[in-house]
Amino acid sequence: MPVEKRSIRDRSAVGRFPSVALELGDDEENQEPGEGDAEQENACRRWLRKVCPCCCPKPNDDDTDNLVTGIDEPEKEDGINGEEPVTSGSELDEVLLKVQSIDLMKSKSGENRTAHHTNLYQSDDFIIRRGQTFLMWITLSRPFSHDTDKLHLELKTGPLPTVAKGTHVIVPLVEEVKDGRWEAAVVRQDDKKMMLSVNSPPTAVIGRYQLTVETTSANGQAVSTHDPANDIYMLFNPWCEDDTVFLHSEDERQEYVLNDIGRIYYGTADQIGVRTWSHGQFDDGILVACVFVLEKSGTPRSGWGDPVNVVRVISAMINSPNDSGVVEGNWSGDYSAGTSPTVWSGSVEILKEYIKNNGNPVKYGQCWVFAGVFTTVLRCLGVPCRTVSNFSSAHDTDVSLTTDVYLDENLDPIDHLNADSIWNFHVWNDCWMARPDLPPGNGGWQAVDSTPQETSQGSYCCGPASLAAVRNGQVFLKYDSPFVFAEVNSDKIYWQRNLDGTFSQIYSEKKLMGRFISTKAVGTDERNDITDLYKHPEGSVQERIAVETACSYGSKAEAYSSPTAKDVSVEVTMDGEGPEIGSDAELTITLRNDSSEQRKLLLHSQVDVIYYTGVHKATVRKDKMELDLQPNEVNSLDWSLEYKDYKDQLVDQAALMLTLSGRVKETQQVLATQFIFRLRTPDLIIKPIVRAVVGEKMAVEISFTNPLPQVLKAVIFHVEGLGLLTAHKIHYGDIASRASVSLTEHLVPSLPGPRKLMASLDCKQLTQVHGVTDIMVEE
Repeated sequence: MPVEKRSIRDRSAVGRFPSVALELGDDEENQEPGEGDAEQENACRRWLRKVCPCCCPKPNDDDTDNLVTGIDEPEKEDGINGEEPVTSGSELDEVLLKVQSIDLMKSKSGENRTAHHTNLYQSDDFIIRRGQTFLMWITLSRPFSHDTDKLHLELKTGPLPTVAKGTHVIVPLVEEVKDGRWEAAVVRQDDKKMMLSVNSPPTAVIGRYQLTVETTSANGQAVSTHDPANDIYMLFNPWCEDDTVFLHSEDERQEYVLNDIGRIYYGTADQIGVRTWSHGQFDDGILVACVFVLEKSGTPRSGWGDPVNVVRVISAMINSPNDSGVVEGNWSGDYSAGTSPTVWSGSVEILKEYIKNNGNPVKYGQCWVFAGVFTTVLRCLGVPCRTVSNFSSAHDTDVSLTTDVYLDENLDPIDHLNADSIWNFHVWNDCWMARPDLPPGNGGWQAVDSTPQETSQGSYCCGPASLAAVRNGQVFLKYDSPFVFAEVNSDKIYWQRNLDGTFSQIYSEKKLMGRFISTKAVGTDERNDITDLYKHPEGSVQERIAVETACSYGSKAEAYSSPTAKDVSVEVTMDGEGPEIGSDAELTITLRNDSSEQRKLLLHSQVDVIYYTGVHKATVRKDKMELDLQPNEVNSLDWSLEYKDYKDQLVDQAALMLTLSGRVKETQQVLATQFIFRLRTPDLIIKPIVRAVVGEKMAVEISFTNPLPQVLKAVIFHVEGLGLLTAHKIHYGDIASRASVSLTEHLVPSLPGPRKLMASLDCKQLTQVHGVTDIMVEE
């Protein structure tokens, strides 16, 4: 049978069997009339075998590969008694081209994984990034002939791979690969072995591919058997200029893609705390877990080439509502059915537990846990990502883009109407990508929030929202820009109920939301303030224009027409780092009269214990005082709260909120402000006792002093460190009032270089206690 010649590049669009030539007509025309049914059947089978060799294979094939010989069966000729020439199986094996082995060169220290920046993954899987070439060896049953033999690779991902959707990829063999397409070229041939250079486009679908090789020769076709050990994990590529997640700075790629240790900020705007988080995106099994999370979402694989779609899916899958995602949120204070959110200090334990439990949500998490795990998953998949903390973070529930406080005729809060809240801090993520779906200028950092707060298109996810759009108040740009804008730049507006049941705006605070927006600095453990990426300087013309632009799309656009008096002001301040838990809290209230006349006012104060989300738990104390302010007077008042007043009401994050409200008698001006402060917790002190060497046992000392005048019951220490020891819990027992304790932990380092050992303490009476130490591990 003559070999059909084709343009090599055109074969990338051909289906599964490019070399079958349908020689229709000749056999039928030469067949003598009156031949038996068996002969007619033989001709039909020969025709069917040429059309679809996989459905009608040659009989008596012993090979494990799928085999199509493609040899024409000669017509019976007169005078030969109906006998046909016979080709034995051994003769076919000699001429048929089959794949004997595939070597993807997937060593962690090898050329492929080093060039693709995947050598840090502690896995023997073949892990590469899209938009970049990789090398592989193929061993054939005989030397490959470029004149008569053909070969192509097939990659399949998902339950229903389809060529048109990019989930079934046919990679043709060409003379020289070109950028932007699936192609392979021979770069070296050594007898039966061939080294191929294979290129993928920068838009390729990410995830896990199954690899097979199909060969065609004059004697038939063969398809290699799929071997799971040769599955290919394809990731996004921030080193590829044509990938939409390309990040130009190598220092930032090292930080936002390759750094497996992060810092998460918490507390209040006046008392910013920090804890270390182990992302562990390269730990063995984490890539498999991240792909499992994507697969469990049930979303089409064809959409996995778009980072906008992928981060939106991951945002929904990190939380548990709707889709049984990774972490179940819990803000109740009762964590007896799982692990307290403050105990977690890394993502590895959470993701491994999720996949071990076959996709049942891990209990429990709060915003920093959702954000920490989200960073791990995105960095693991190749999307630059960072964890971001916003202080005084608004939660807008009615799309007004304002934070509304409703008061009755007596200036008391109307609880059932006050659905909006202000979280002391809230943690979400920024991820880096181009946004070709938005107007130019909106690429770069995008805000994504995986904490389940409000639904977006029916799912508990948020973003990606362009930071440029948020900064300029362009809340009409997708996704979820109004919600993010309200978190960082909404005005807090006070409404008072009138006698007829309507409400009037009586006061507004314009500089409260979105303070000290923080993330870990590149290359150091310092805090980087990125507030200017989210909004213009407070009070500037640009910032006010952005607010008014955004609110014109909200449900209370009329809120910006009401004037307010400004001659009396109130401010709450705190000395130093603020009060420690177990001690009295002391603040200063400063009242200023900027007018040339005397002012009288009645000032109400109320202090509440609140969750860090801004949700009220209990009122601790209420007071009111009458004050006279002389012309241009500044009056500073000392305010204190004793430990005994709040000790029985403390919740996670140990947060308190002082609310002040009042009215100036002469002008009817309304004063209102809220000041949130936390009670600082002590740190765990971790000290290595001996030098650290890979494979040698060492010890560290963990010490702690109980700051409370009460016993800590059933104390649990949680310890972990990548390359040092696996995460585990230590059930310590009780710690007496004001007592100091220490314990020794033994470990055997497994990886050299700089490492961090982290520990946390948890009990019913005290949470958010943690510590970290740097350990340099020698070879």
